[in-house]
Amino acid sequence: MAQASAWLARLQRDDLTEADGLEFEAWLEADPTHRAAYRDALAAWQAFDTCADDVLEELAAQERRGARRPAPSRRWLVSAGGFAAAAALALALLPPMLTSSAAQTYATGKGEHERITLADGSVVDLNAETRLTVSYERSARRVVLEDGEAIFDVAHDAKRPFTVAASQRVVRVLGTQFDVRNRQGELTVTVARGKVQVEPADAAATDRAFVLRPGQRLAIAQTGRAQLQSVDPQETFGWRVGRLVYRGEPLENVVADLNRQFVDQIEIADPELGRMPITGVIVVDDQDAVVQRLSLMLPIRSVPSERGLLLLRK
Repeated sequence: MAQASAWLARLQRDDLTEADGLEFEAWLEADPTHRAAYRDALAAWQAFDTCADDVLEELAAQERRGARRPAPSRRWLVSAGGFAAAAALALALLPPMLTSSAAQTYATGKGEHERITLADGSVVDLNAETRLTVSYERSARRVVLEDGEAIFDVAHDAKRPFTVAASQRVVRVLGTQFDVRNRQGELTVTVARGKVQVEPADAAATDRAFVLRPGQRLAIAQTGRAQLQSVDPQETFGWRVGRLVYRGEPLENVVADLNRQFVDQIEIADPELGRMPITGVIVVDDQDAVVQRLSLMLPIRSVPSERGLLLLRK
């Protein structure tokens, strides 16, 4: 841990060189415990960083109560030796704060995709117009998907289960890759690797819990009606590379997806047209090209509108 702490500080220096990077990679590969130690050190530092001001304030208060040396500064705390001390002090002085760590929120706008790496090594890909909050506790890793869609590639940690709360459901997992989509109260969970359990967020609810395995998707409508089916997960994951795959999906749902990708909005002339099903692959690049592809799948045409484009029957 001392070596990992030293590396953590060294890698933040402004004068970091390529040789430093190669040496760090060699250190990681030299012993399996090195990578685990660095991951733990990074998690501890990020947890400390959320409450650093409070820790410093408490340390200063202790100084005022009796010690003569000046209170530590952030510069001291970020040094290699100071890091280990800072993490230990944070754990000792403010255990309640670290037990219920400050949450961090990530959000994407229209047309934006973002990949984030969490403190535990888990990777999350956010689709456009997605908002989620991540918090860590000593015995749990919690994500709240307020709205949107994200692919989770979860690092295994049996001591700290990983959960995703969305649309009054909780997805529980130990180590796997899966997609969660929460749009307007409709939830879908698609598993590519590992196993997840989807259960009601309210323990008193009578809704059924589902266990999903690779190649399965659970769709829960606003009414609570659930449908479990076999799918190709890579079709669901296609949005990461700008490819949307639909099988009998109503046009109105497809347009809603596209409107999250473009500033100019697409409107549908009448509800009956919006219910027409689409089966096919849509490559999301230029909006005009996308609408042209839609017109090859359905008998529709587009005209300019105040918000962008209006879809009409041919």
